[in-house]
Amino acid sequence: MRIAGWSFGKFEARLAVLPAIAIVGCAVWLMLPQASDAESHLAPTPSEVAGVTQGIFRTDDPAATQATLPSPGLAAVSTDPNQAVGAAAPLDIASPETVAPATSPLDGLKIISQSWRRGGLGSKALVTFTLRNTNDYAVRDIEIACNFIRRDGSHLTARRRIIPDTVNMKSRKRYAGMLVGFVNVHANKAKCSLVTASRV
Repeated sequence: MRIAGWSFGKFEARLAVLPAIAIVGCAVWLMLPQASDAESHLAPTPSEVAGVTQGIFRTDDPAATQATLPSPGLAAVSTDPNQAVGAAAPLDIASPETVAPATSPLDGLKIISQSWRRGGLGSKALVTFTLRNTNDYAVRDIEIACNFIRRDGSHLTARRRIIPDTVNMKSRKRYAGMLVGFVNVHANKAKCSLVTASRV
């Protein structure tokens, strides 16, 4: 009986402590600051603030950009009665001048006839050719390149020569027996072409 009485008394002590714990908990809960209903409705949430910020600073949306920019029709309207009506018309933008590409002197320079022969005991190539200049300007320092081939068509050697002379505009000039260099003894044919030329 003593054990049962001791146990029963301990249980009553626990029941007496429970109301005190409840009272302390309610007092602490009432002391905590709480936002009122008006403040909770007026204060924007972080997600709402982020949405407004993105709407202001986002420029990749064409519809939003079009809505924020003033329309051209409204910008052209003026409240000044003294302003002329024709001033609201858009200005004509002049197109940039087209620049013609620079032409090369070789475009109007051609070799119209050519031949060659051997000289100096057969080791030198002497070329005869006629130049025609159809340009609207004279040309000078004309460089030619002559390729020499065998009878079967295989390439042997190539020689270059600069002509320190001037060919006038819209004219022809013949050069006879011009030395272009030493040539292989097996060379049978020669073909000369223009490489460079300078405008006078």
